[in-house]
Amino acid sequence: MGIFQQLTEKPWLTVEGKEPAEQRAFSLESPHVGLRVFLAVATVLFTLFLVVYVERMTFPDWRPLSEPWVLWLNTLVLVISSAGFHWAWVNADRGDLDGIKTGLLAGGMASFAFLAGQLWAWRLLVDLGYYDMANPAIGFFYLLTGLHGLHLLGGLVAWFRTSAKVKAEVGLAQLRLSVGLCAVYWHFLLVVWLVLFGLLLLT
Repeated sequence: MGIFQQLTEKPWLTVEGKEPAEQRAFSLESPHVGLRVFLAVATVLFTLFLVVYVERMTFPDWRPLSEPWVLWLNTLVLVISSAGFHWAWVNADRGDLDGIKTGLLAGGMASFAFLAGQLWAWRLLVDLGYYDMANPAIGFFYLLTGLHGLHLLGGLVAWFRTSAKVKAEVGLAQLRLSVGLCAVYWHFLLVVWLVLFGLLLLT
């Protein structure tokens, strides 16, 4: 290596022999690490609540409630939402901007519909007289569905930011990363809801 090249080299742009372009590519992948950590924490949180739920069922004051029929419809809507984000992810890999827009729109609108459906389910339970918190089954239903809804609301913030990137016509690599993160998160929310809903039906 020549003296001039040594003097003009910027060592802070390389890490352990990586070229600057390689380092930038690595830094773009760092949000995946953050998402994995968050999903791990969320999984532990939901698991703890489910364990307490199962244990609490053994007490004599536990009186099962009838789940509103609208929960079946909400489950279908959440499946559509997850499918929409997956469609956007697939089209992001293809470089199809129109497909990304369609997938994000379908996923986001279905997510809002799911939240509206959950509020509707709560209203149906109240109309049926299921508001006495002396019954722990009622409290757990509101707790678990509300906690899941809060996680979905947080995901909608990421959806809004990703949609803003599409509108701003950012680079395809950055857009692909954001869409992929949304898709993975919505798949996680779908799995969590299927577990919660299945447990509610079984009990």
